[in-house]
Amino acid sequence: MSAQPEPALLLSEEEEALRAAVRDLLTDHCDPAGVLTRSESADPHDVPLWKSLAHAMGLAGLLIPEALGGQGATHREVAVVLQELGRAVAPVPYLTSAVVATEALLACGAEDLLAELAAATTVAVLAVGLHVAPGGAVPGVRRENGALHGELTGVADATVADVLLVPADDGGLYAVRAADATVTRQTSLDLTRPVARVSLDGAPGRRLGDTEPAVRRALRAGAGLLASEQLGLADWLLTETVRYLAERKQFNRPVGGFQALKHRLARLWLEVAGLRAAARNAADALATGADTDVAVAVAQAHAARVAVHAAEEALQLHGGIGMTWEHPVHLYLKRAKADSIAYGTAGAHREALAELVDLRAP
Repeated sequence: MSAQPEPALLLSEEEEALRAAVRDLLTDHCDPAGVLTRSESADPHDVPLWKSLAHAMGLAGLLIPEALGGQGATHREVAVVLQELGRAVAPVPYLTSAVVATEALLACGAEDLLAELAAATTVAVLAVGLHVAPGGAVPGVRRENGALHGELTGVADATVADVLLVPADDGGLYAVRAADATVTRQTSLDLTRPVARVSLDGAPGRRLGDTEPAVRRALRAGAGLLASEQLGLADWLLTETVRYLAERKQFNRPVGGFQALKHRLARLWLEVAGLRAAARNAADALATGADTDVAVAVAQAHAARVAVHAAEEALQLHGGIGMTWEHPVHLYLKRAKADSIAYGTAGAHREALAELVDLRAP
């Protein structure tokens, strides 16, 4: 029996080029001041930025086969994009549409909708609460007389969706045009990824396939690749904090030179390095199909703590300015906290991991 190949955790030349291209775009079009301004508006989504990413760069179709107009790439390339989007807390529906909804549609073989997503003419969102973990209970709506009735809450990016992928009580996953549903924005801690209530009152829907395998596949990919977004958050926070402490002076010397702060930054660097390995391993596992459930559970059991800790350290080490609304660190803290319960909490993933490796609690 041949041994499994070792996961490739380093970026290839092509992935480095993709990373540089996405970072350049975000540097020019997604500055912290702009994100903060949008977060205070009625619609925080950056539609022009989404069009640049999805259409001009073709990133919405990375996971979609070339035969359907996509790029035919792997989860590794998607992870590179998500890491850069995390660094910028970009308010775009990339994770929800280009990853989670796309994976559900791939599981169902919905070629027409996949072609629309690849062409960046449609944004699709899986109408499952952001908190639901892979393998968790999935709420559904009622299907009566060929129409859908019911309410689903906590659906991320539903306010910008054109198509909603809705689970129903008959075990089917249905495509519902957003115009046929009532989407109401809910209060959310993360101002850059709003959640909403989706209400259906006799809405027509087209059955795409079975809910269970499609949603499980979608949420597993979402959880695994969310770790790359969390890595981007933590990496920016660490880099920005080191830069700030090197510039800020106290007693006529840089604050970053104090031994106690050096130790805190060193510990944080080690945590981020560990998250980088876990996130890239999860992306590689999703791409190759090797030990995918274990890799995703490991990444998410670790990612939330590191991202939140990085945000907390950045907030404290920036001193008074870090507590102000004008400084963007609060956006990163809120995204990190919201991500910590997205697609399952760290505790839920630890429990799943214990089951997978046969180390259940007594």
